[in-house]
Amino acid sequence: MQNFSPLQKLVHDQAQIYGERVALRFKDYAKGVWKDISWKQFSKRVRRLSNAMIALGVGEQENIGVLSQNMPEGLIVDFASYAIRAVVVPMYATSSEMQVKYIVSDANIRYIFVGEQDQYDIAFRVLKHGSTLEKLIIFSPSVKRNPEDQISEYFEDVIASADNEYQGVVESRSESVLPEDLANILYTSGTTGLSKGVMLTHEMLNTAVSLHYGVFPLSDKDVVLNFLPFTHVLERGWAYLCIANGCTLAVNSKPADVLQSMREVHPTCMCAVPRFWEKVYSAVQERVERSNPMQKKLLLDALRVGHEYNVEHKMKGIEPPLGLRVQYSIYEKTIIAFLKKQLGLEKANFFPTAGAAVPPVIEDFVHSAGINMVVGYGLTESTATVSCDRYNQHCTLGSVGRLLDGVQIKFGENDEILLKGKTITKGYYRKAEVTELSIDKDGWFHTGDAGYIKDGELFLTDRIKDLFKTSNGKYISPQLIESKLCVDKYIDQIVVVAEQRKFVSALVIPQYDLLRELARDYGVECHSREELCSNPRVNKFMMYRIDTLQQEFANYEQIKKITLLPEPFSMERGELTNTLKIKRNVLYQNYRQQIEKMYEEE
Repeated sequence: MQNFSPLQKLVHDQAQIYGERVALRFKDYAKGVWKDISWKQFSKRVRRLSNAMIALGVGEQENIGVLSQNMPEGLIVDFASYAIRAVVVPMYATSSEMQVKYIVSDANIRYIFVGEQDQYDIAFRVLKHGSTLEKLIIFSPSVKRNPEDQISEYFEDVIASADNEYQGVVESRSESVLPEDLANILYTSGTTGLSKGVMLTHEMLNTAVSLHYGVFPLSDKDVVLNFLPFTHVLERGWAYLCIANGCTLAVNSKPADVLQSMREVHPTCMCAVPRFWEKVYSAVQERVERSNPMQKKLLLDALRVGHEYNVEHKMKGIEPPLGLRVQYSIYEKTIIAFLKKQLGLEKANFFPTAGAAVPPVIEDFVHSAGINMVVGYGLTESTATVSCDRYNQHCTLGSVGRLLDGVQIKFGENDEILLKGKTITKGYYRKAEVTELSIDKDGWFHTGDAGYIKDGELFLTDRIKDLFKTSNGKYISPQLIESKLCVDKYIDQIVVVAEQRKFVSALVIPQYDLLRELARDYGVECHSREELCSNPRVNKFMMYRIDTLQQEFANYEQIKKITLLPEPFSMERGELTNTLKIKRNVLYQNYRQQIEKMYEEE
């Protein structure tokens, strides 16, 4: 375990070491270029904001809101707040007005930092219609303030007007930070019910950063692209670890632009969720199918050799034989290098991936393509990592790696994973009853996930709360089925229906463009998504694809009927959380008519 500087001093201490080296990069969309912020500038802006927040009257352990997409300013707010013992409450940029109002009220927030126009508009409506809010501080200078707004300020004006008048107070507060002080309240996006504010202390975050030292081959030579929202505990903890290691952070502010950002930044590392790699897999599969016979043969053979070299040997700690090493070396410099270049990953080091189950076929593909995916498992309540793959120890496809040092684990009823340790939350903000339900009298946090350990690696089996029981009394795991089927290139999303039903069915969001193109090839002309999704031949084709993939499942687990939906699931209709997880109860209600039709007697 490495002793890094504590959060409230981290940026300033790193600035003493790295000075004018680049700490942060961000894209100026108006000019189409990436701009740099040095460690010295980063530290200076953090210090000035700390002074400005004292001048505003921010108290010790006061909750400060941040409603923004990823921006360097968000990191500046984080570390300026930690230095004065304030608590950062980040919100997803895609949060609705109702969600923002709830969090502002629950956390009693007076000051909120907002990113761009959408976030400003929502926050201003919350302020105007009566709440604890007193002031908005706006990151983007392009935001147009409401004519009625006489109290908001732009971030740059706040920074520019600040001086060191309160530096003595800042330093005094910084020195008085206690391990049990709250650093963050992270509101879970909530697939059921209202959001819960997970309390993360300075000790939890500092310990998490220290425990990762030596787990990853991370250094000050790494360039890290921040893709997931900083509101997400995985990206937040990862960003702090990277800052502690002196990495350069390239902050991607628009998630839809991530592939373009990768080609422009050429990151060595990037956190991602499995969905990202599923998209990459589908794109490569599509490229393979569209290639001429010679190209197709070379691509498939390169992936086969990559599988033998990386999955069957390297991941298992076995030295590949000479012939395989020679074969892989040739492909690594040609076909695999070409695939990496298409993604901007010529300098790839490693890529942490968590947030959901990684389908084995996806994990296999990424490693076969010569990309070092590091699979892990964690929760907001565990300050991200519980376990992860180790670069210097063998890894098994399908596992979620080895336990992080300092994390205690045991298995309860139904093999539920229970956790203890300095990185495990003590509870939910202002929700004592919910805390009591999650943390037992012996201090064990109940995750709701089932699993087991084999040869030192943790394997997940089910999400206990999500198990469905059919009317025939059989239990199925919807996530297991969904993760298996969503790798099909014609399937964008799939949601299983089974609870108290006589068989398993599914709602399917297809890849509309690919499916329309295929239909056209077979002489089926569809002029709208509705026509496409209701066409019997198209449905028969999709069912054939699903049947091919689900052969390994028991008969009672297999999907018998599907409904293709002409519109994707959306946050606006309440069907997705801010982290794009499905809200099953909402989906089942919104598509009740389509579901019931699948169970009508033929």
